[in-house]
Amino acid sequence: MDKPTPVVVSAMQNSQPMFDVIIVGGGHNGLVAASYLSKAKKSVLLLEGHDELGGATTSVRAFPDYDANLSRYSYLVSLLPDQIVQDLGLDFRTLPRSVDSYTPYSRGGMHDGLLVSRSWDSATESSFHALTGSSHEAVAWKNFYSEIADLAARLAPSMLKPLRTASRLKSEIGLPETWRYMIEEPIGEVIRDRFRDDLVRGVSMTDALIGTFVSVDDLQANRCFLYHLIGNGDGQWRVPKGGMETLVKELRRVAEANGVTIRLRSKVTCLETGSNGVAVETQEGKRYAARHLLFAGAPQHLARLRGIKEPESLEGAQLKINMLLTRLPMLKSGIAPDLAFSGTLHINESHSQLEKAYREASHLKIPEVLPLEAYCHTLADRSILSAELASKGYQTLTVFALHTPAKLFDENPERTRELVTQRALSGLNEYLVEPIESLLAPCSDGSLAIEAKSPLDLEKDLALPRGNIFHRDLSFPFIEDEIENSDLPVWGAETDDPHLFLAGAGAKRGGGVSGIAGHNAAMAVLAKQ
Repeated sequence: MDKPTPVVVSAMQNSQPMFDVIIVGGGHNGLVAASYLSKAKKSVLLLEGHDELGGATTSVRAFPDYDANLSRYSYLVSLLPDQIVQDLGLDFRTLPRSVDSYTPYSRGGMHDGLLVSRSWDSATESSFHALTGSSHEAVAWKNFYSEIADLAARLAPSMLKPLRTASRLKSEIGLPETWRYMIEEPIGEVIRDRFRDDLVRGVSMTDALIGTFVSVDDLQANRCFLYHLIGNGDGQWRVPKGGMETLVKELRRVAEANGVTIRLRSKVTCLETGSNGVAVETQEGKRYAARHLLFAGAPQHLARLRGIKEPESLEGAQLKINMLLTRLPMLKSGIAPDLAFSGTLHINESHSQLEKAYREASHLKIPEVLPLEAYCHTLADRSILSAELASKGYQTLTVFALHTPAKLFDENPERTRELVTQRALSGLNEYLVEPIESLLAPCSDGSLAIEAKSPLDLEKDLALPRGNIFHRDLSFPFIEDEIENSDLPVWGAETDDPHLFLAGAGAKRGGGVSGIAGHNAAMAVLAKQ
């Protein structure tokens, strides 16, 4: 294999050894990129600052007394394309959920809930009728999500291809009305037009808000909604069998089998580029050079390394609570817990509650009524528990508190995390027969098996700017104008430097735990060869 011309830059002229590509960041995107490039016979060096790979996709034994591996930061897998799994030969499976969502509510002193099954059935039909007293919302729901499913099936394949312009992609998809309300009009207006019931509106809106601190009348919410619902062409949320660590282990296996050199505890502190390539230096003083560099971290950190202005972006806006329970709680509505918790459990997420929480948080006030989403990984996949815990009926439970932006935690991070956690648990308890605290597994040190991660914790632990899980504001998966004077395809990974590429969530089409950014960055490099 021909080696590129050595890099010559002012401060790092003796950087050795030389690689075709250096990848900074050993999360799932960095590993996907490394695997594709190494399979294409490129020499690849992957540098990871922590002492393990995976980044946000690691699984950990969060509570040392219990053999239960929780996906501490990331959650379900929606966007990971089957094509990536097949291309790389990964032994990785995701498991379907029988229920999309369940939303408990109280009206007239009576407790009930809105059940949405994965496939429309009589139970879902009856549930809508019990809530609204008519068939209107059920018909509107089926029509709306049928249109979205059609869009997803046509749009998803383009995520692993060079970017199209908006006009070309719109023409290729061929759904002008769906395109109009998904791309050009605020999703809040669309949902209010399609649905009448406040709770039904809210359940639809949550996919537009998770991880994004905006009103549903902001087009940023449209982008979030789109990314959550186009995954793999069907938008179904699935559970990673064995937890997220299974994906990381498989990606590492493939990368190393194809010759990728991996260096852990190798935080990059200096980066310089020249006409022939790029050179880096790590905190330990090691120097490396390559023709190209893929940055599988936040664009803000790449800008800092380059000494240029950092791009501004929205804050992260979710508190994640991980729990290990001795069993699932009973709900006041009477629904079986293994049905209610097997999909996404929505708590206090009507349209009016979501918007009220957003307004309060915008004024630096912890929302009085926190919108919550919860799910139970172990109902779909018991393999993350030891045989003993599984036989005793233990379950994991993950709760997200929405509209909890980083700025709420700035003044007193630990105390605010505690307050938000307490308010979240209290909100959940409003719909339970027994308080969730009574079901937390006890630990030998006297504590309970519960942990919470705020946006500031995500910034500290994972270098996510202000806890933004998307790294920066999401963008629509197309380019606005034709790229002039270029014969090369545009993948959304390119930067203003021809040797630097974005390979993380901050790349165009990078949002979500998908691996798409890693794939596209690798393709952008290969297009230059």
